[in-house]
Amino acid sequence: MFKFGTRTYIMGILNVTPDSFSDGGDYFDLEDAIYRAQQMVEQGADIIDIGAESTRPGAEKVSAKEEIKRLKPVIKAIKDKVSIPISIDTYKPEVAKAVLEMGVDIINDVWGLQWDEKMAEVVAEYDIPIIIMYNARGNKERTSIMEAMTDFLNRSIKLAKEAGVKDGNIILDPGVGFGTTQEENLEIMRNISELKNLGYPVLLGTSRKSMIGRILDLPPKERVEGTVATTVMGIMQGVDIVRVHDIKENLRAAKVTDAIVRKNNLELKI
Repeated sequence: MFKFGTRTYIMGILNVTPDSFSDGGDYFDLEDAIYRAQQMVEQGADIIDIGAESTRPGAEKVSAKEEIKRLKPVIKAIKDKVSIPISIDTYKPEVAKAVLEMGVDIINDVWGLQWDEKMAEVVAEYDIPIIIMYNARGNKERTSIMEAMTDFLNRSIKLAKEAGVKDGNIILDPGVGFGTTQEENLEIMRNISELKNLGYPVLLGTSRKSMIGRILDLPPKERVEGTVATTVMGIMQGVDIVRVHDIKENLRAAKVTDAIVRKNNLELKI
């Protein structure tokens, strides 16, 4: 599906929720979601990541039944309109199974297969890529964020392999902002390259997050330039996918950065 190392892939965020931190309610209506998906493709997105439950701190939990109810019409409509891979942002195995039956291409698990270990079995059964994210929520006993992240992700990788997930289907995410402090977020950004030592592609999701807001003192929709800065820094440390709201701006930054750091890439035209 992807040829990692040649260029950075752009994952566009599509939240079909009423309460996501940045765009909650913007695409809750089906027609709005379809329009946004098509717009992201036109702007150059390589993947569309759809979420039906907000994962911001303090957000209301959504049942698997409600999550599936929100996702099914959106997936069906978007698959009829666009041809790029669709990822679903969920940590519930029953939701994953339902959307994979519809032909979804990727599962993006913000609990790194550790919320419910059955998720690893579902992913293995369908032989699709799984994004395994580090999640620090509920784990305050740590002295080093990078050590804690590595330990967590190694446990997740073990779960994946024991369930039969292929090495080539594993993608790692450092989980910026998921239970981490501002200083820890900055530490992660300085040391993302360490994740490459685990031997898997890395996805970075910092788009419009509070880490950027605290630095710039700006609301979510005015954090585009700050997000672009993290995109560039991530790519320079080997990140393979960036998960963003603002496709056009981050794609342009990624193309320039790729041209500088990926010396073997002869396809880029700036």
